[in-house]
Amino acid sequence: MKLLRTSENEQYKYTLAFVGYGEESQGHAVIELTYNWETHAYDMGTAFGHIAIGEDDIYARCAAIEAAGGKITRQPGPVAGGSTEIAFVEDPDGYKIEFIQMSSAEKGLG
Repeated sequence: MKLLRTSENEQYKYTLAFVGYGEESQGHAVIELTYNWETHAYDMGTAFGHIAIGEDDIYARCAAIEAAGGKITRQPGPVAGGSTEIAFVEDPDGYKIEFIQMSSAEKGLG
């Protein structure tokens, strides 16, 4: 993913960052991230588990993340009892991100 754009709100003291593989106007999904200027720590909530992102090559993506010092919490491979290939990584705050191999994603999680 790449940073597509940012927006700052000085009155309410936050910055929005929009990341994705392409602009929404071109049919791509975009994730909005919020940085609250005066917040220095967040509690991990219970209402959010993880996000899932389709990838062309989860094996290469995980290798690159690991080489950069990132944490892989579930190595790439098929789901238990199925053929869809997934992997999980953890961000520095402990949140999980799932990668789904696109070539097997259309088959569902079975």
